[in-house]
Amino acid sequence: MKTQLLLTMALAAICSTAFAQGQRRPRFQREDYQTDLPMVHDPVMAKEGDTYYIYATGMGIQQMTSRDRRTWTVLPNPVMTVIPGWTTDSVPGFGSHVWAPDVIRWHNQWWLAYSCSTFGKNGSAIGLLSSRSLAFGMWKDEGCIVCSHDWHRDEDGRRTGDNWNAIDPNFVIDEATDTPWLVWGSFWDGIQLARLDSTMHLASPPVTIARRHKPGDPGAAENPTSRFAGPNAIEAPFIFHHGGWYYLFVSWDYCCRGAKSNYRVAVGRSKNVSGPYLDREGRDMLEGGGTLVLEGDKVDWEAAGHCAVYNFDGEDVFICHGYSAKQNGAAMLIQRSVSWTDDGWPTLGTY
Repeated sequence: MKTQLLLTMALAAICSTAFAQGQRRPRFQREDYQTDLPMVHDPVMAKEGDTYYIYATGMGIQQMTSRDRRTWTVLPNPVMTVIPGWTTDSVPGFGSHVWAPDVIRWHNQWWLAYSCSTFGKNGSAIGLLSSRSLAFGMWKDEGCIVCSHDWHRDEDGRRTGDNWNAIDPNFVIDEATDTPWLVWGSFWDGIQLARLDSTMHLASPPVTIARRHKPGDPGAAENPTSRFAGPNAIEAPFIFHHGGWYYLFVSWDYCCRGAKSNYRVAVGRSKNVSGPYLDREGRDMLEGGGTLVLEGDKVDWEAAGHCAVYNFDGEDVFICHGYSAKQNGAAMLIQRSVSWTDDGWPTLGTY
């Protein structure tokens, strides 16, 4: 009972879910349109029936649909027609530009997590929506999963706040126990992981499972994008289960700089959701390990990252956004087939 009480108090400190009266409506498009080259940032994908869905960063969360994963219909309305009032209570300065969603079907229900933040700071929150059907398009606000508080020094020089950032969520289900977990994170102390309860809210405190650089690494370059975040340039985790292994994909280095971006994807694996995650050379991702999967070729793509991996109808598929070398660094959808080496490591094909 004491342990449960302490956990409850800890989670309450992590995430304040007070609901404000004020709510905001994001901007709308006038009509839908179709494209074979969707401009998209931080995409995730799902399939329901014969329709594929993409959800991505945008005003109220961008959404689009396709029957073949080639031609996409960009929908006029966002996922979130109203932004919940609790988001600005938890994240001062947050508006309607919602980042990096993730979507999963578990126990006959769709769950969608999303990020509320401001650039370069770790006062952030991950919110939760639920729906019975993607086609229906009606989502229920399930409040906040987890918050992080700005990491800074107080007037006495003492560090305060959380040394991690509550953005870039990804759901993963433990195949052995049917237990949901959430992995998330960006910069600061790196990638975080926590077990969830049956309502998809935190059931354990977060632990760090991957970093770009091990602590104290003198080779860590200065961060060119934010003086707050530091040099631990790792984010956008995604865990995919294959062949008895859990594969942790992460994005290294810097997004959101157009043609100057140097985003790239690395991977490690573990027999357990909780890790440790080791790369192909046996290096622990907690200490800066990771095997490179994809980077910009400087011909078609300056950089690429924030990936997701799925099995659709027996085929493993890798998606991410890339910064197009031919479109002045615009963020666009990349899709690749996934095959596996004899010793179980992913390699990307083409379409």
